[in-house]
Amino acid sequence: MTFAQRRPSPPLEPFVASFWVCRNARRPIAFERVVPTGGPQLIVNLCEDETRVYENTARGLYCHSSPGSVLTGITTRAQIIDTAGQEFVAGIAFRPGGTVPFFAVPAFEVSDRQTPVAAFWGARAEVCLREQLLEAANTNEILDALEASLLAAWRDRAVHPAVTFAIEVFESQPQVARIDSVADAAGLSAKRFIERFKAEVGVTPKRFCRLLRFQRAVKQAHRAVPVDWTRLALDCGYFDQAHFIHEFRQFSGLTPREYRAAATPFANHVNFVQSFERESA
Repeated sequence: MTFAQRRPSPPLEPFVASFWVCRNARRPIAFERVVPTGGPQLIVNLCEDETRVYENTARGLYCHSSPGSVLTGITTRAQIIDTAGQEFVAGIAFRPGGTVPFFAVPAFEVSDRQTPVAAFWGARAEVCLREQLLEAANTNEILDALEASLLAAWRDRAVHPAVTFAIEVFESQPQVARIDSVADAAGLSAKRFIERFKAEVGVTPKRFCRLLRFQRAVKQAHRAVPVDWTRLALDCGYFDQAHFIHEFRQFSGLTPREYRAAATPFANHVNFVQSFERESA
């Protein structure tokens, strides 16, 4: 496997966490659970022009298919994907609220779903992006093409200052930040602040803080050997271990111990183990 990423340069740096590309050798079909990361992504499957996400049903996994270039909004529950869809993939990881200058749609309308890029930028722009990525001679050219696509889609629209301020506060102290006090400091009523935050980030401020705590727990659980679960729960801002397990299962579909048992080299990907017959959408 090869994985490369690049941090953006101004003026994209406030909106984009990284541009990335990943290549994997072909391997037997298997499935992985992708846990919520706390930010949206634009993902282009360069191996095949298709994106597949699976729903876990009583009859097994049900496949939902969409075009190969999609915007995945901020997610609040785990998604199931197959390994075939990860052979050659490139993408853009946005910061929270980072889609505002590039996609003319409230962020909550794309939360927990994959929306074709063509729906925002038009079919011609989507095809052009895909062709440029496939024609790139090396990884750097792929990353260059991703960056150029965002610059071409740039609109003169900034994230609301209150939202920017709130994200900074929440990221520094998600376990103690109070929504009302942040709204007051930003100069907005609590109702107006929540509306603005949800429109630009995709979830309410409270859920966003829960996602930040969850991601902090995921990163610690992924790298800690062995794991002291009680200490980890308290360090990440949970009331107690029961609260931690409940929140972890809500966002990932797994208990913390199940997450560790199914771990992969990537913190946000875990093996999905289940007997089923694959169904097509």
